[in-house]
Amino acid sequence: MEITGLISALIIGVIVGGLGRLVVPGRQKVSMVMTLLVGIAAALAGTFAASTIGVSDTAGIDWIELALQVGLAAIGVTTLARKKSHQPH
Repeated sequence: MEITGLISALIIGVIVGGLGRLVVPGRQKVSMVMTLLVGIAAALAGTFAASTIGVSDTAGIDWIELALQVGLAAIGVTTLARKKSHQPH
């Protein structure tokens, strides 16, 4: 992977992670670093899922792919927030 691909993955990860966090109601006690990592993982998984079902390359903005990525990020953030809230202090 080239440096531009890594930078693109980070930027997309921040955006997807942030959008995923926004669609989850309430306050999540998840760090920005974890949100970034969830966003990157969701972006990659969403892209893979979109290519698997044949909707990753469409004319214009790939709305279905973006929805998959944001949905997966929301699931990831929710999972982390629940896991963190159930840990003993």
